[in-house]
Amino acid sequence: MPYRPPLVAREFFVADPPELPQRANGEQGLSSVTSAQVVEAGADAVLLKAATSAGEELYVSIAAVAEGVVRTRLAADPAARPAAEQIIELVHAGTYGGAKVTVADGTVTVDAGALRAVATLDSWSLHYTDASGRTLLSQNPGEQDISGRLRTLPFGRSLVDGEPAAYHESFTPAPDEAFAGFGERFAPLNARGQRPVMWNFDAFGSESIRAYKNVPFYVSDRGYGVLVNSGAPVEFDMAQQTHSAVEILVPDEVLEYFVLAGDPATVLDRFDGLTSRPSLPPKWAFGTWISSGFFVDTAERVMERAKKIRERGIPCDVLHLDTFWQREPHWSDMQWDDESFPDPAGMLAALAEQGFKVCLWMNSYISAKSAVFAEGDERGYFLKNARGETYVADVWNGSHEPSGIVDFTNPDATAWWQDLLRGPLQAGAALYKTDFAEGVPADAVAHNGMTGTELHNVYTLLYNDAVVEVTREVNGHELVWARSSFLGGQRHSAQWSGDVQTTWNGLGGTIRGGLSHGLSGIPFWSHDTGGFNGTPTDDLYIRWAQFGALSPLLRYHGTTTRELWEFSEEAERLAVESLKLRYSLAPYLYTAAVKSSRTGEPVLRALNVDDPADPVSWTADQEFRLGTDLLVAPVNDPSGERKVYLPAGKWIDFWTKEVHEGGRYLDTRHDLETFPLFVRYGAVIPRVEPGETIGEEPFAGITLELWGTPTEGTVISDVDGDTTIAIEKVSETLVTLVSTGPADIANVSVIDVAGAPAKAELERK
Repeated sequence: MPYRPPLVAREFFVADPPELPQRANGEQGLSSVTSAQVVEAGADAVLLKAATSAGEELYVSIAAVAEGVVRTRLAADPAARPAAEQIIELVHAGTYGGAKVTVADGTVTVDAGALRAVATLDSWSLHYTDASGRTLLSQNPGEQDISGRLRTLPFGRSLVDGEPAAYHESFTPAPDEAFAGFGERFAPLNARGQRPVMWNFDAFGSESIRAYKNVPFYVSDRGYGVLVNSGAPVEFDMAQQTHSAVEILVPDEVLEYFVLAGDPATVLDRFDGLTSRPSLPPKWAFGTWISSGFFVDTAERVMERAKKIRERGIPCDVLHLDTFWQREPHWSDMQWDDESFPDPAGMLAALAEQGFKVCLWMNSYISAKSAVFAEGDERGYFLKNARGETYVADVWNGSHEPSGIVDFTNPDATAWWQDLLRGPLQAGAALYKTDFAEGVPADAVAHNGMTGTELHNVYTLLYNDAVVEVTREVNGHELVWARSSFLGGQRHSAQWSGDVQTTWNGLGGTIRGGLSHGLSGIPFWSHDTGGFNGTPTDDLYIRWAQFGALSPLLRYHGTTTRELWEFSEEAERLAVESLKLRYSLAPYLYTAAVKSSRTGEPVLRALNVDDPADPVSWTADQEFRLGTDLLVAPVNDPSGERKVYLPAGKWIDFWTKEVHEGGRYLDTRHDLETFPLFVRYGAVIPRVEPGETIGEEPFAGITLELWGTPTEGTVISDVDGDTTIAIEKVSETLVTLVSTGPADIANVSVIDVAGAPAKAELERK
């Protein structure tokens, strides 16, 4: 017998999703729509009664809910709603005044301007076109193999043992169609061939398909996006089972999805119109965050850390105190460890005088060892098991005490828990890091009767909503630093990528996560600079620091210290240089953030946001644009070698000022001093002298850098409003800019690159 190594379970996770029931061999149960008839037609919607292959009657509704957006529903009851709406509304669809509904010759057309849905009734089909009639996507009627067996599940639902198990929809993709989105995915950016399951996991890193943040939404390179309105563990099969079909499986009370027309930027804008606009973080949040790390901390150590940061000239706006501001093993009862932190208010006031905001770690699990747990248990404020007892769950995967899970479907429990949050904020803390929330077990029971399966994904929204409400009440902003999220989570204005490994692969997976999350409507994203689990080598630390410095938000955090001075002198020096680069670019970065809050476009932009017609842009998942004018390709290998794809146009090497033609790959090699960073030719980049904080006041002494001859102006956004920079005159020797708005522009600088004008001047209006 050949040698066989012992089989080891590869992954250990709490709160796995329940398996869908399976039909026995030969058991019938597919109920796909075969024909339909009009029940009611209005100005912007049509209701149809559908016959199915199983002899059922189901109802189909097609409606224009916004310019370029069509909603399609399938249910046994036309009034059916997703189970999540027992506690939260995920999608807020409106009406479109320009809609047209036409019923003629057995065909129904719902016209939403940039998008049209066209259904044939006698022999059912449904497809979606743009305004010119070009087909964007079409339902797939079902793929059969050579034996005649159906391999896919077309538009309809399935019954198992006579009971409905799930609704489903299938589309026929183009042979080379690319897809992206689904939340923070650590898999390749192009999701074709993947099978994302919308279930929030404590993912233990950035190396698998499992995700902390799921969003049932994707964009296609064919000019549309699809959003599924459900909190259930929806499964997307992106041409994996068969390359001929994209399949959506929805184990909910209704199948409700939205088709959104447009390129990725337009689709994201329309997506925000249905879900929510991103919440813009306070200006100081775009500075450096430095954490205590996951080890025992004290007030004395915190003050010493703050002193070193300022003495060593490290730009920093936020200090983060992780778990040990509370008493172990009482996490997370929101009670200070009074031995280690005898005077929290005094400490926080002293830090504020030095220009530091303070973030405190917490989660919604309260250790069974805590007296606060006993209080909540007695009042019935935690999720229950089937016997009606508090569900004391192993939410820490065996690494900490079992805990109760605060039940946010109970208004009294939410109010009680929010009261626990107020004290530290009133004492001077700026915000909370809202950790965890992926651990609601499928077999839990909520106060309002929801099952754990129904609650699992949307629980994180209830949790972060509750924290945001108190933070806004006490501190006047909506910033939380969240690990888990779901559909509409962009209203919680900062999210980070979880417990990634301190490896080169961990770095690469993290970059992918940021790209896909940005394409899912969440612009304000970050990660644990240096990696979380383990201790990075100096070169990995430097490369991650360079990536972090040019990410939307930046925090140093890990299981061991990420304090810059705890690494080599070279590592500290280069990390500080990266931070100074970030702080010098603060006007550019903050402007990009303000734009994202208005449009939903990501700050960290996958290349397909700006170049969706370029096939490479859908696969280039180790580089990104920061805003529209900077191209960043973090070094992801210890050799320092990077193959960088430059999009169409001209790009200037930030370090050498060499001009490169885009639309091609460039082989680069960088020592630790530099990394691939390019500026779009013609860009006008606002910069300032880096200080020790970004702070809250308008930028002072802005320099406008001209990288080549500009062909268009720009906008600088700040807390006091927008400033427009227009191009008045352009010649080979002189460019004249005109500034309109409050920005304090002190200088115009022409970068010495080929083709740039010799001089620039600024006029103010």
